[in-house]
Amino acid sequence: MMSDDTDDWAAAMAEQALEEANVAEQVELDELVDESSPISQAEADKLDSIMDIPVTISMEVGRSFISIRNLLQLNQGSVVELDRVAGEPLDVMVNGTLIAHGEVVVVNDKFGIRLTDVISQTERIKKLK
Repeated sequence: MMSDDTDDWAAAMAEQALEEANVAEQVELDELVDESSPISQAEADKLDSIMDIPVTISMEVGRSFISIRNLLQLNQGSVVELDRVAGEPLDVMVNGTLIAHGEVVVVNDKFGIRLTDVISQTERIKKLK
């Protein structure tokens, strides 16, 4: 029985050595080319006109749904349980729409947020429907 275990171990070691000996094959990749047409001056002007529109960005730690009765009973020192686990990323919202997730950082004695995951445009559009 000991020789079977030894044979299995030796076979596994030989297989691993064979895999390590195989070198990854180098493959030629096509260069990515931006095939979109450049924007016209009129389009650039339109884009510039919306670039200065203010939006509200907020970070959401979590949510909790409580009755008005419980809301009125809250006072200093009350604790409200949120729907998030400690350490879970915060939601970054722009005008109430989720655009990213992030973690809290402190910079020069002020809170900030480091984005860890940005929601793609297609995902944001899907959530609007």
